[in-house]
Amino acid sequence: MKIAVLGAGESGVGTAMLAKQKGYEVFVSDKGEISKKYKEVLLHNDIVFEEGKHTVEKIFDADVVMKSPGIPDKVQLVQELIAKGIPVISEIEFASKFTNATIVGITGSNGKTTTTLLTHHVLKRAKLDVGVAGNVGDSFAWQVAKGDHENYVLELSSFQLDGIEDFAPHIAVITNISPDHLDRYEYKYENYINSKFRITKNQTEDDYLIYDGDDEAIVTWLKNNKTKATLLPFSLNNKVEKGAYKENNNIIIQTNTNKFTMSIKALALQGSHNTKNAMASSMVSQLLNVRNETLRESLEDFESVEHRLEPVLKINGVHYINDSKATNVNATFYALDSMKSDTIWIVGGVDKGNDYSDLLPLVHEKVKAIVCLGVDNKKIKEAFDNVVDFIIETQGAEEAVKVAYKLASKGDNVLLSPACASFDLFENYEDRGRQFKAAVRLL
Repeated sequence: MKIAVLGAGESGVGTAMLAKQKGYEVFVSDKGEISKKYKEVLLHNDIVFEEGKHTVEKIFDADVVMKSPGIPDKVQLVQELIAKGIPVISEIEFASKFTNATIVGITGSNGKTTTTLLTHHVLKRAKLDVGVAGNVGDSFAWQVAKGDHENYVLELSSFQLDGIEDFAPHIAVITNISPDHLDRYEYKYENYINSKFRITKNQTEDDYLIYDGDDEAIVTWLKNNKTKATLLPFSLNNKVEKGAYKENNNIIIQTNTNKFTMSIKALALQGSHNTKNAMASSMVSQLLNVRNETLRESLEDFESVEHRLEPVLKINGVHYINDSKATNVNATFYALDSMKSDTIWIVGGVDKGNDYSDLLPLVHEKVKAIVCLGVDNKKIKEAFDNVVDFIIETQGAEEAVKVAYKLASKGDNVLLSPACASFDLFENYEDRGRQFKAAVRLL
């Protein structure tokens, strides 16, 4: 069997390693420059690769093609492969064929990283043999190649789910759905929603789908479509018979005969969105027979995720908060909603079809100035011109932080919550967050 791997990043190199181990003839092709770290891995393992181009003849010679999630389906090469009947799959699809592990797959527009890492934290505390992969940690394929685990918690983007055929997690989680990445889905929200629900397409009656029962997009899809999986909702608004709900400021979890109750005040992560993340993780843990005591301890001592409402420093009574991972409007909504005092909001980047109207009441109530951090800020200025007195454009993290410092008064927050992708000025959201933190430390 021949496999061509498009893209030599974490998922591509992981797939190449696993494919070579399983006896495939492997060819890795990256249109850009391959980073030193991954090039060394490919050389060390005698894997044939090219960079700076795609040699079409070699790629068309493959029996199967693994496409990195960053490459859109509409790219001409991908369209030609599909037209020729050559399967184009994701790393998740490829790696899942070579493991018998119990898989927990977690997707959603927001909260999936926190829910993934929290779930992994609980299962590890319970002494389960568990790996964490997908959008976090080493790639899934690489871990399967290196030694495999009995369980995996996978953070899955819609792009990764677009490339599955047979992949079926035993437990699927959809944290929420709100408009995101619409530029990859013909600017049609329903296409993006359908993409997220691919996580349950191959599940059976023995599997579980955990989901936000308060989320309109999710509830509507489930009304109009079928899944074989057992449904387990979590809700802050309604009591549910099987699933998770809020009552008297406690979370109640009941997926089987075992009932788990815990005060919301005792959770390490605060905020309504984090209560939901804790509910989802708790249901996964219950289904995998984690003891109540272990679950409680894990929920109490879990540390916050970097770049997600991450406190940086307090300077002259002003709190600086890094929420660089907020790359869509819904994530920024949560961030602004959690602000308890006047806020200087740093926003902007690559717009993915954003509608800022949902933020208007929060901005009106909480934001005293907007600092734009992006190349094109026209849409942001148009959306908030009549709501905020000060809207200032900047061209880098250091400049944005200096401007925010001048605008802030004692007791204020300076919040980086961009609601946009980062690729105009930064490598990725991590780079943006780290540059922000470094600029704050220089004040």
